[in-house]
Amino acid sequence: MMDMKNRSETVPGENERFEELGRGCYAYSADGCTNTGVIIGDRGVLIVDGQATPALAEKVLAKVRELTDKPVKQVVLTHFHAASVLGASAFEPGEIIASDLTRRMMDTRSREEIRVSRELNPVLFEGLAGETTGIAPSMTIASSMTIDLGGMDVRLMHLGRGHTMGDLVVWVPGSSVLFAGDLVQKSAAPYCGDAHLADWPRALDRISAFRPNALMPGSGKSAIGAQAVAAAIETTRDFVVTLRDGAAACVEQSLGLKDTFQAVSDALAPHFASWADFEFHLPFNVARAYDEALGLDQPQVWTRERCADLQDALSGAGTAGQPTAEQAADAVETVEEQLTAAETDHVDDAGEAGSEERVAGLVSDSDFAASLALAPEEDTDHEGLEPEGQAQEETTLDLSAEDIIVSDGETVADGSDSQAEKILENAR
Repeated sequence: MMDMKNRSETVPGENERFEELGRGCYAYSADGCTNTGVIIGDRGVLIVDGQATPALAEKVLAKVRELTDKPVKQVVLTHFHAASVLGASAFEPGEIIASDLTRRMMDTRSREEIRVSRELNPVLFEGLAGETTGIAPSMTIASSMTIDLGGMDVRLMHLGRGHTMGDLVVWVPGSSVLFAGDLVQKSAAPYCGDAHLADWPRALDRISAFRPNALMPGSGKSAIGAQAVAAAIETTRDFVVTLRDGAAACVEQSLGLKDTFQAVSDALAPHFASWADFEFHLPFNVARAYDEALGLDQPQVWTRERCADLQDALSGAGTAGQPTAEQAADAVETVEEQLTAAETDHVDDAGEAGSEERVAGLVSDSDFAASLALAPEEDTDHEGLEPEGQAQEETTLDLSAEDIIVSDGETVADGSDSQAEKILENAR
């Protein structure tokens, strides 16, 4: 039977690296861990992603304290996965910031995400308290926000769906440094189990439009220099597109999940088999690509039971009853309705997550454009922020009503590629 646990002999936290990416910007990386970004301004420190455990976060903090004793003002969570968030409290930040959609994912999925992550990758989460249930952001944003760290402006932006539906990137224009979270990888296989593969390449286009001179990926060494950054982005795109298109071709041929797994593995292996976590992530990546090819827009929650079913399917257990893509497609609409309803049930009466469309978890290019142009006023004032280093929601990016058109009852951007370039130019 296929073993889906992470069997890598890598010891998480070994071979620490603390790289300077640009003025005031640093990247911490270590074997087997997600990366953490560090931005130091005159008033304080901003951390990008908080590691898997407080013990691992303390290793980052020790590196920070070699440079400055300034307080950690904010920890920005680029997405909801346990490996990037569970250590955040160790930084004792003034604020923990995430996107509205990441908060929604935490509310609806974190319990299962933490449970499954700890079981599949026990070494990474070693020492984590047994009762850990997750961490809640103290502030969320819909689309974008600028933080003044004192002589250092830091821009937080949601550039559309990709690695997850709620990814944030952190852009430091004065240093030309971008912290991409798991939207970009340089030497580790992307994790796509909660991804939106059709949208991910457009998010990469938007990252490229910033023309960063340095970029911190989700794990491993950073890309330093424009050429290295472009290579990391394009290699990530190659992985995502090969995965997406390979699964779609198999579904078109009405192949089952096991055959799809083998075909996609064969397509990816020549270029990516040597990358960290390739085999560990592959079952989840193919399962999500298969679902998306069947028309399931909303990623299914990874529960223990679903992991066991996937393991059985890929091992050939009960193969005779395994549905083909054609048979499985009949169930997609019902499953998606159930998932959307489950997430909608978590909306509070105050409308914390924003519009009903955002609560449903469907963020398209057009929603991104509209959210930048039409950010709600209630998101512009956040209680709990100190006057020093105050963060404010961006509400004016020089977009007019003519930039948004309505087609078939849905708000869309007028020319997705050119519109994305205009949005990013305004953001810069």
